[in-house]
Amino acid sequence: MTDPAPVPSPAPRQQPSAREVDAFCMQYAPRAPGHSAVRDLYRLLCDVPEGGLEDRLQWVERWMQWLRERIPAHALVDASEPEVSAADSRLALMVRVLEGEPAMRAALTRLVAAVFEGSRGLKLFAQVGLPAGQGFFAEASDRLARSLLPAPPERGKLSELLLRLCPNPDDADWLARLSPARLAQLAALVGEPASPEPMPAARVRADLMDALLLLAVQVAALGIAEDVRDRSPETSFRASPFLRMRLVCDAVLARDAAADTLRDLSQCVADCRQVVASVSRHLEDSGVSVDLVYRLERIRRGLERMEAIARVLGAPRGEARWREAMTLVSDLLRRAHADRSVVELVKRNMRMLARKIIERAGHSGEHYITSTREGFHAMVHSAAGGGLVTAIAVVTKTFLSGLMLAPFFSFLAVGLNYALAFLLIQALGFTLATKQPSVTAATLAGAVGEGARGQRLASLVELIPRITRSQLAAFMGNLGVVAPTAIVFALGYEFITGHTFMSPAKAQATLASLHPWKSGTLIFAAITGVFLWMSSVAGGWLENFVVYRRLPEALAHHRVLRRLLGEARARRLADTFQHAASGLGANVTLGFLLVLGPLVGGFFGLGLDVRHVTFVLGLISLAGTAMGPGAVLQPEFLAALAGMAFTGLINFGVSFSLALGVAVRARDVPAREALPFLRAVLSHLVKHPRSFLLPPKEPENDVLRVSAPPAH
Repeated sequence: MTDPAPVPSPAPRQQPSAREVDAFCMQYAPRAPGHSAVRDLYRLLCDVPEGGLEDRLQWVERWMQWLRERIPAHALVDASEPEVSAADSRLALMVRVLEGEPAMRAALTRLVAAVFEGSRGLKLFAQVGLPAGQGFFAEASDRLARSLLPAPPERGKLSELLLRLCPNPDDADWLARLSPARLAQLAALVGEPASPEPMPAARVRADLMDALLLLAVQVAALGIAEDVRDRSPETSFRASPFLRMRLVCDAVLARDAAADTLRDLSQCVADCRQVVASVSRHLEDSGVSVDLVYRLERIRRGLERMEAIARVLGAPRGEARWREAMTLVSDLLRRAHADRSVVELVKRNMRMLARKIIERAGHSGEHYITSTREGFHAMVHSAAGGGLVTAIAVVTKTFLSGLMLAPFFSFLAVGLNYALAFLLIQALGFTLATKQPSVTAATLAGAVGEGARGQRLASLVELIPRITRSQLAAFMGNLGVVAPTAIVFALGYEFITGHTFMSPAKAQATLASLHPWKSGTLIFAAITGVFLWMSSVAGGWLENFVVYRRLPEALAHHRVLRRLLGEARARRLADTFQHAASGLGANVTLGFLLVLGPLVGGFFGLGLDVRHVTFVLGLISLAGTAMGPGAVLQPEFLAALAGMAFTGLINFGVSFSLALGVAVRARDVPAREALPFLRAVLSHLVKHPRSFLLPPKEPENDVLRVSAPPAH
């Protein structure tokens, strides 16, 4: 048996001589015969490969690099073409050369036909730039995996070719600036003149048709899902435009994108958008789900892509079709680069959820803002009750810390101590001063977003003094009771047992740990401010979850509860749970965060701690009682008091700033609308500084009014 004859390898291409290059440059670029772009183009066109898809793709990649380079327009433009822009100068040169070189044009025609024959564009038009997962977390994990793991090659797919040819996100803007007329000229030159529709265009048109049908199936499946149907009750199932979507697309394919079928498709897309808008409005009232918001975004993006494809299919051949095609391709490229980022996914899909959480926190914040003298005094009394409970929590925490418990049980005991204290404050209608900033900031952001736009700036400015004096009243009530309660307890304990509640050595160590600059007190106070803000977010999230899942309705109609409590009491329990959900989530979260921070820091050897102003004052009071009256005037004690003051300012500043920043971004309040408000507040501070500290003698008649102690 003889061996098969070897396949002859293609002969190496002969490099053009310098004389040929010079003649080419003089013929097609007489104004710049020595320009490197002209010489590079001649070498490219002389080196068009005749076999192998990969070789052809590499040539197209080299050609795109040549075309993308920025050069002065006048260098390559023929005198008869004065209106060529810089972005089109190389494209115009390419068209001029192909018009005068039939052999080069024929070679390039064969290359383009082979590339499109061996490539498929379904993924490019139906998947690239569109969310791919079935939910937010699936998509986020997929993007993270793609960013960390190497991607296998997908030869034969235009989706890979697009990013290969345009690896820079700025290329999308460059593509959008290319002249559709020049591209139409180039396409006519490299097409197959003998056929009514050149083969590359026919292949792309078939892929666009397939993509349109695939998108219709995907969008229809998402649009008739149960949670979408439940939140668009005004549209019956049979009348849903998502059910019509597949039939309309079948008609488009059957009649080769006739004008009337494309009009039907446009109307169906508009009807689908109305359903999506209805669902979004329903979410404003019934709570937000991250996955549902993500799927609504998928529907919107799918509808936009279908419209873009329909515009390409319906445009007449030539410049008009290329204009629509380049709009589609530049959008594909822009979204393809953006949709590789996990950060962009989180930012886009968390906006509505963040807004609803902030709004629900803002509703709680309204209860923390007083308007009248009665409300101011009621806030002081309410905060005094919170101070009493906090002092008991400080004593309990000090006792629990002295027990020899395993780390887990110590964490559980101290966390429950804090959480139960905060829940007791909520249940009794008391106030904790450090919980106010994160919720009043959400209220302020909402008022700025509406008031500044509604030309109610003067009345809106009055909200800031209300917030500051309400915060001052809460601090007065908390701190004014924490210290006496801790001192009375410590003296009573010493009277009963005969020894101090806190040993002198422990008292000295406690005061040293609260020094403002010889310890990490300021950093720990900032960390605590972050925890205070995080607890308000957790409270808003839990309330949103309760509303979205309709848990109060479920409790009110639960058979066991109605049998045990009766229908009326079950309804009251459900209403109480709904109103207490935000406080429940915030209080439990804050309680365990105050313990979890030091625990995690110790696990990594960071030595982290927390500094909550009311707890700090309680510890100082216990330490001062243990050391005796003479210690009150010692430098260590005074430094600890200064650390307590800084702790209060940092607790307030960090939690308020974080909450205000997130709320402003979630509500899309532009800086140009917030700056006039800030200037007006500063002017009001200069003119009426007393209003920031004490309530007015006459009742105010303005934006927000609270005359009773807060309920959270």
